[in-house]
Amino acid sequence: MEYRQLGSSGLRVPVLSFGTATFGGTGPLFGAWGRSDETEARRLVDVCLEAGVTLFDTADVYSNGASESVLGAAIKGRRDDVLISTKTGLPMGDGPQDWGTSRARLIRAVEASLRRLGTDHVDILQLHAFDASTPTEELMGTLDTLIATGKVRYAGVSNYPGWQVMKAQGIADRNGWPRLVTHQVYYSLIGRAYEADLMPLGADQGVGALVWSPLGWGRLTGRIGRNRPVPEGSRLHDTEQFAPPVEAEHLYRVIDALEAVAEETGRTVPQVAINWLLRRPTVASVIVGARNEAQLRDNLGAVGWALSPGQIAILDAASDVLPPYPHTPYRQQEGFARLNPALV
Repeated sequence: MEYRQLGSSGLRVPVLSFGTATFGGTGPLFGAWGRSDETEARRLVDVCLEAGVTLFDTADVYSNGASESVLGAAIKGRRDDVLISTKTGLPMGDGPQDWGTSRARLIRAVEASLRRLGTDHVDILQLHAFDASTPTEELMGTLDTLIATGKVRYAGVSNYPGWQVMKAQGIADRNGWPRLVTHQVYYSLIGRAYEADLMPLGADQGVGALVWSPLGWGRLTGRIGRNRPVPEGSRLHDTEQFAPPVEAEHLYRVIDALEAVAEETGRTVPQVAINWLLRRPTVASVIVGARNEAQLRDNLGAVGWALSPGQIAILDAASDVLPPYPHTPYRQQEGFARLNPALV
């Protein structure tokens, strides 16, 4: 297993990490993803640690805290062997103090997560969504307090707009507070919007990417293709309304390229899709999920080898889309492109 620095921090993380949204799964979304109990979760953690996957990602909102509780039970007795990343900010109830990232909510949410996880600290705390109702000064000051008291080691965000990440970094610098070092983002061969603004921001500001849904919400598993509709039993039947959208022809064009490269390399479609992501700038770790050991072991096969430049070029071309304004003219007009050749 390869390890990389997480953004500008001193924390080293494995290039593959394990997402535990399938642990204790309940409800229409998380229940469709998976329902691993403590016994199965412990086995999946065993397989991960044997392969060098030491970072486990969860969130308080996953099955209303059940994911954190099952993960805590699965790592009991080996806390020093793992890194825990959790997220908070999304609603955990209907009350006015049950959502967001205010000082009161954030401190209470972290303490609740620590109880469920059975630990005295989390290695990475990420804010699950941008809360426009909380001043950024209050937010960053609270993160400083949580880090100073040892309950949190490093802070980051997830699904944030770039301008707000930059604002948070500026406020942290002005007050001498810890900076954000990670951004958990959607990024895949059928979802490359991250590259337009958030990737260059991450490179400039030392914010490493933890990638969620690297297989495009289950669309790049190798089970779907031009003449292969979504199979019976696929979670897409129940969860597609929550998925990042993708135009059908674009999806099939990417799948065609993936299947060609997979055949050439002797790898599976998911392994090729994940390996491509590991070659991208700012990516620190790709979060893989699995409902069972077989899926996990297949995902683990994405490391230990490399796509050739020609194979990467095939995947790049098939997945390329014209970025939105203001990036469009840098791709379409010669004068713009000459100013910033790296953006082309």
